[in-house]
Amino acid sequence: MSDSVKRTSDVLRLGASMQVLDYEQRFSSLKNLYDGLLSNLIKRGFDCKEAWEAAKKFFDASGVRFAGIDGTMYSRPLFDMVIFFGGAYASTGTITFSENDKPQVKYDERTIQQGAGISSVVPVYINEIPDIDQTFFEVKQPEEVSLGKPLKDEAIISNATIANWIMTFAEYYLAYKLATDLDQNIRIILLDRSLSIERASLLYDTSKRELWEAKSSIIGYKIDDEPIDVNDLTIARQYVCNQALGLPPPRADYLRYALIHLARRRETLTEEQNLAEFGITDEKKVKRVKRYLKHLVKRGILNEKNETYALNPKYATTWERIRKLVTSLGDRFFFTKTSETKTASLMKILKDGKEHWLTTLDIAFLTLFTLHMLMEECWNRRILLIGMTKDTAARDFKRQLIPIMHNEGLLKTAISQAEFEKLPNTDRMILQSASIFNTEKIKPPWSLIEYDSAFRTMVPDRQNRRGYVSGAIKNKIGLERTFLKTYVQLSQAKTDPLLRSNVLLIDRLVYPEYDYKPENVVEFWNELSDGTKELVEVILFLDKNVPNKLQNLTMSILVAMAPSNIPEAFGHNKPLFIADKVAKWNYSQFKCIVDTTADWILNNHKLRKFIFYMSTFRERRATIEAARREHI
Repeated sequence: MSDSVKRTSDVLRLGASMQVLDYEQRFSSLKNLYDGLLSNLIKRGFDCKEAWEAAKKFFDASGVRFAGIDGTMYSRPLFDMVIFFGGAYASTGTITFSENDKPQVKYDERTIQQGAGISSVVPVYINEIPDIDQTFFEVKQPEEVSLGKPLKDEAIISNATIANWIMTFAEYYLAYKLATDLDQNIRIILLDRSLSIERASLLYDTSKRELWEAKSSIIGYKIDDEPIDVNDLTIARQYVCNQALGLPPPRADYLRYALIHLARRRETLTEEQNLAEFGITDEKKVKRVKRYLKHLVKRGILNEKNETYALNPKYATTWERIRKLVTSLGDRFFFTKTSETKTASLMKILKDGKEHWLTTLDIAFLTLFTLHMLMEECWNRRILLIGMTKDTAARDFKRQLIPIMHNEGLLKTAISQAEFEKLPNTDRMILQSASIFNTEKIKPPWSLIEYDSAFRTMVPDRQNRRGYVSGAIKNKIGLERTFLKTYVQLSQAKTDPLLRSNVLLIDRLVYPEYDYKPENVVEFWNELSDGTKELVEVILFLDKNVPNKLQNLTMSILVAMAPSNIPEAFGHNKPLFIADKVAKWNYSQFKCIVDTTADWILNNHKLRKFIFYMSTFRERRATIEAARREHI
């Protein structure tokens, strides 16, 4: 070996061995983890009779239809274009609950031919990608492409996220279409995503207001002869409205949305009525309400007359227009035939008589709005919405939940802080390793207690005050009482107790009549920078003995759907496994179509004179090198 290769191998060997030793030391601290901490937080023994009773009450039936949804994407350079493909596909069936046995699952036959699926394909010239993909947008100069990022063809193709955005939008849009299809009557929807993390990510992707006017094509797009504007997007971004759950809560940045929704319900309110409605008496919070009311009036969202506030009539219909926007663009994007479209691409819309590309910022908005519409539909129709994540680097159980519970005296633990810090870095590895080290005490299927996804954004109070928490980033705490998360392990081999399935992250939608009860609510104070103290109510099932009927129902469903006869799906979810197989089949079919299209162009005598100029240097070099390697 050359000196450089030898040095590289030595560096790699040293680095890898140090990582292995570090993990070995971390694993040694797991031996007492179950007795010292987890014994009170892990639930086992899920009751089929209780699940049957919960199903009859929740679904109003003992047998319901379900759908598992997964997506696929593909992109390929084709001369001076890039072809972007994204789609989502569903595996459907029926689950029947029994009083004396575990639920029985029956899958619909001929899934590929008859199953639900949507997809779209968009060819884009390479030079147009930076104008469409927000990866290349510059916040400081929203009208311009970022010059600080490489704009070579290879870099543009490698960093483009258009296919991923099409796939993400397709998955949520398919879930929404199934939820609203009364003929299908789907009552359980499983997504191969973490719902809470996805919503937080979508909020971040649409948070740069400086880009909205410059890069969003849906601003100015007319629905019911009324153009969508910045205020419409502002309201719809945080449109999670559920009175039974007290959403949106009248605290922090959510206060302005609580004021908007209150004005929508009550039509006209004085300042005192707003304060009384939210029970606000603290002087500093009163000042914040006054400031937000003035700000909303200045923005044109509220109208003020004689010290009485009312919602601007235009924004009383915001959510209805946003729903129409999503369904019209979604149906067009995934269902319109090429002969019916009025634009050169399905990813273009007509606005003021001109064609405009939908940017990935627009698709992020549409995806976020679709998720909110799906949540609303699931609340209205009692659809159980579950997200599953196979591989996750989440660590909020270790870094947020346990320290906060310990600080509040809510935790029975015999593990010291020093021992706790030595645990593996991710929640999945902690729980999976603890399961292997305690094979007799932790037997699958099991689940951790359910806790509010808002804990992801909380840390123990920076002044170590009991009853207080701080926001993890800039003292901001995410939306509470919306999603509950947990970790589960579903399967164990019959012949070898050490052979166990991976730990999965599960989160589901909160349902007020089951989850939002006094015994499941924990209150914390959050102190803002101006000294205002605000109450944060989160849902937390404190230990394994707290009754949780929906968790028992969810686990009964997941255990029944965990296949034991498919090695590659061991301990996962069969509907999602089938949906993944359907997605991969469609991926292979589309890849064949693109590849044969490229061959057709290359061999078309009418286009032959243009091929040399259309293809890139790398493509020409690859073609010639491939020809050299051929055996004559």
